[in-house]
Amino acid sequence: MRIIAGSAKGRRLAAPAGFSIRPTADRAKEALFSIIISRLPDAVILDLFAGAGSLGLEALSRGAKEAIFVDHGKEALALIAANIRACGFTPQQAKLIRHGLRRGLPKEITGHFFHVIFLDPPYDQGLAEATLTLLGQGMPAELIVAEERHNCRLTARYGNYVCQDKRRYGDTAFWFFTPGLSENRPAR
Repeated sequence: MRIIAGSAKGRRLAAPAGFSIRPTADRAKEALFSIIISRLPDAVILDLFAGAGSLGLEALSRGAKEAIFVDHGKEALALIAANIRACGFTPQQAKLIRHGLRRGLPKEITGHFFHVIFLDPPYDQGLAEATLTLLGQGMPAELIVAEERHNCRLTARYGNYVCQDKRRYGDTAFWFFTPGLSENRPAR
């Protein structure tokens, strides 16, 4: 794992041992960031199920102002902290919250506005659907990017968030949700 572009380009990220954390593959991450690059300058990012922090750190490297990383695992938080240091980001830029998202959203983020929310839960556990439902109950954001296995069935709408696009990269897919109105239909 590495930072692909920006101020920390080429920095190697600490990777998890075993399979308890599944980082986004570089190829998929590069494609994702080419799609959302215009949203990143001075953005506030929320990285849910952050794992090793790869998505939030890539956003910081490409000009985001702040990233908040949320994960419940001690190993994940230690990896994120090591990766923040390796990339040279400050505590004002990168904040860690230990919280199990199965219990709902952490109080520390309630009411905050985010330009981009990354949602990258463990695959095949229904966590993308459950967390999108929570976010749809009033978490203000410009864009939610949900990552799951490509054959996962997500609906087209969660509260005010509507799926605008879905992109597949091997076994991985990204769903892009923005505020708006649409009829209720499956999200491809």
